[in-house]
Amino acid sequence: MSTSVTSAKTPPGGPPKRSVLDKVMNGIERAGNKLPHPVLLFLGLFLIIGTVSTALAATDATVTVPGEDETLAVKGLFSGEGVRWLLENFIPNFTGFPSLGTVLLMMAAVGVAEKTGLLETAVRASIARAPRRLLPYLVAFVACQAHLMSDVAILVIPPLAALAFKNAGRNPIAGLIGGFACTCAGYAAGFSIGALDALYTGITHQAAAVVPSGESAPTHILINYFYTAAASCVLALIGGFLISRVLEPRLPQPDPDAEAEAEAEEESRAEGEAGTDAAGTTRPSVIVTARQRTGLLRSGLAVLLYAAVVVTCWLLPGSPLRGEGGALVPSPVLDGIVPLLFVAFVLAGVVYGRTVGTLKRAEDAPRMMAESITGMSGYIVLILVISQVIGVFDWSNVGTLLAVNGANLLESAGLTGFTGLVLFVLLVCVLNLFVTSGSALWSLVAPVFVPAFLLLGMEPAVTQAAFRIGDSATQMITPLNPYVFLMLTILRRYEPGAQLGTVLSRLSVFVVPFLIAWLAVLGLFYGLDLPLGPGADIHR
Repeated sequence: MSTSVTSAKTPPGGPPKRSVLDKVMNGIERAGNKLPHPVLLFLGLFLIIGTVSTALAATDATVTVPGEDETLAVKGLFSGEGVRWLLENFIPNFTGFPSLGTVLLMMAAVGVAEKTGLLETAVRASIARAPRRLLPYLVAFVACQAHLMSDVAILVIPPLAALAFKNAGRNPIAGLIGGFACTCAGYAAGFSIGALDALYTGITHQAAAVVPSGESAPTHILINYFYTAAASCVLALIGGFLISRVLEPRLPQPDPDAEAEAEAEEESRAEGEAGTDAAGTTRPSVIVTARQRTGLLRSGLAVLLYAAVVVTCWLLPGSPLRGEGGALVPSPVLDGIVPLLFVAFVLAGVVYGRTVGTLKRAEDAPRMMAESITGMSGYIVLILVISQVIGVFDWSNVGTLLAVNGANLLESAGLTGFTGLVLFVLLVCVLNLFVTSGSALWSLVAPVFVPAFLLLGMEPAVTQAAFRIGDSATQMITPLNPYVFLMLTILRRYEPGAQLGTVLSRLSVFVVPFLIAWLAVLGLFYGLDLPLGPGADIHR
């Protein structure tokens, strides 16, 4: 299964013949490299929307939303009215963007759990002593739940999985590649809630507001929770099977010399911290010390106690945490789930950090929060531009015009219902090869497809769920994903001759099965008309 790409030095006898996969991926890489930075991409989109809206306004274009009596006129951005609107709303567009505060709040909380070592230790504890036969399935399950760690999951789980496989007498390459594939595919799934959910939800909320019927649609952070939780279990089972039965039997045995150099990974410090090799490269350990286990236990008990208090207060008759008329759904608990999660993550991180000694002073916690938010500076700049694009889409009525025409096109072609969702998924799969930022891609397609499917009778929750499929399925095989090259670097510790095509060819075995699994679970929810999350139905 191993493939190779043309190296910088031409070997004797001329360059090696490239495989079809190499040619396809090289073509994707060349095309993707021509794409501008996401900020510049959205700046160009802003100018295009401004020009189109102005041209349509000059022709007195109008749009009528089905079921609404009012006819909306398209307004031009590059006009006196448009310039005045932009000057008055530029800052409110940015500061009022729904996901901005939510994402920063979640990143601050997860930052405490991450930097105290809680998240990494939880991963190590879950796979360190797994039975040899069940190890692939456990690695797949943990990887499919790891998106709450954000991109840190990709840095931590695959190397740890390789070590766990090696310690169990299995091929560490299978752990590395399988762990990476399942982390990428499960990035949009899981029982846990993370910053990604908040980011998606904020964009969905803004996109749904493009049409009047979308303003009252549920767009809270848990609108896909039932679906993603169920999908993560299916992905874990398929991922474990692919690792054990498809990938591992076809892998070469690690190079003995390279494997000997990787022995430093098993010689980490007694406290379970990362070890370093001769080159100073940080390498994780699968060891979990007694102190760390105590920290995990105490932090888990603290969170369980906190959750019990919240749930009890929510269930009490007459509680202020209940919704109108004493309803449990919707209620302030769902509307305020982000601050509740914030407290849970901070509580767990502080208890763990105090137990193991990674959090020694009270000021350490806010410092960790600040460091985590600092890493979001690029996201903040991107949202500055995205918020203006979506704002213009909404104000100019261009988004409404596109949504109505898009819905009419899908309906006239008979592509409504689940068929339309599948086509949308496939479109996102292709776009994901070139635009690897999930937030950037969702910001591109949501303002058109969320209202379009709304007009076809489907809630924003199902459009967001369909997007998650396309965003996760092809992420692992695009050369534009920088973490692919990180995996190549780690792989060369065990297989020095590995090339980019080697990694991509092995990852490719996961793409179609994962895509089918995602779609099958969505089809089950759609066919049985099950809610995708609390209060989030599929049909209006």
